[in-house]
Amino acid sequence: MRITLVISSLWGGGAERWTCLLANSWAEQGKEVTLLTISHGAERSYPVHPAVKVRNLGLLAVANGFFNGLSNNVWRIRVLHRAIRDSRPDIVISIMDQTNILTLLATRTLRAPVIVCEATDPSQHDISPVWRGLRRLTYGFADTLLCPTSSGLEWFRARIKVRTCAIPCLFALPADAPNGDRQHSGNAAPRTLVSMGRLVRQKGFDLLLQAFSQVAGRHPEWALTILGEGPLKNSLQNQVEECHLLERVHFAGSRRDPFPALRAADLFVFSSRSEAFGMALAEAMACGLPVVSFDCPFGPRDIIRDGVDGILVPPGDVSALAAALHRLMGDDQERARLAARAPEVVKRFSRERIMSQWQELFDRLLTRQNVA
Repeated sequence: MRITLVISSLWGGGAERWTCLLANSWAEQGKEVTLLTISHGAERSYPVHPAVKVRNLGLLAVANGFFNGLSNNVWRIRVLHRAIRDSRPDIVISIMDQTNILTLLATRTLRAPVIVCEATDPSQHDISPVWRGLRRLTYGFADTLLCPTSSGLEWFRARIKVRTCAIPCLFALPADAPNGDRQHSGNAAPRTLVSMGRLVRQKGFDLLLQAFSQVAGRHPEWALTILGEGPLKNSLQNQVEECHLLERVHFAGSRRDPFPALRAADLFVFSSRSEAFGMALAEAMACGLPVVSFDCPFGPRDIIRDGVDGILVPPGDVSALAAALHRLMGDDQERARLAARAPEVVKRFSRERIMSQWQELFDRLLTRQNVA
């Protein structure tokens, strides 16, 4: 089977990591995988299997005005059409809204079924009115619209007539078994609260810093480490300084392999305002970390079993987040109880189960195509 994936770039956060994990898994299965990026550069945040053919199409020209933008997008569609056609796909998979629109227009005359994937909360991820209108017009061309959760699909079903499918995100797994021994002797032992994600408003690190500032004085042995890069780094660093937490908060940058930092931590916090799934949350739980998360749309409630393997607090409620952190930071036994159940996320969202769901989708689409 030949699979062609299309994404804006391989530099970034969860959608890019998800794409690379899928491409690598299909390559390991012996499928012929082509990965097309709209961007110019070859920068990659995550490793790609050597058998995956990566082509950077260099289509991110800057538009000056409406007509120049229209001309650029016609050019993008033509180049993308040729690149997809030359890959001779049995299945085409596109990731993220603007790329999905371009891919759907570029494949109108091709026979291969097209799957478009949404990897953000569409109710919170703002796109321009033009792109919003194009999404409404073009998504009906897709053979399947895929979201990581069924609740995410409901938003689209209410607005666009299209076949839909929910398959959870494939997420990375640590190489070794979870470390169950996170007990510390003595109240003064240093302990780490960790969070991970792009430094953008959606991830809510400003809310996390507000919550941590409320409890830091009562837990002097705890420090906060934030893994990730992004445009809000300077703003967040200024917030840390204003809260007088310079010695307690560390920005550790982006990590290709975040698992050593997760393994070394004692508690994980997920402060997103919105999500499509929450890969970082699942990866922390796979490491055997107790977790606290905002119950934001759409992913955390699908991943955390509240009170069993993690704690959910009302979305955006800084006081509730601070209270949950205060309780867990002061209770070794409660953290250990949650941590003991957290790794069950690996079975609930196993690679085998997720890849089997993808294969079932492929089989349905190809059978439908052959019948037609």
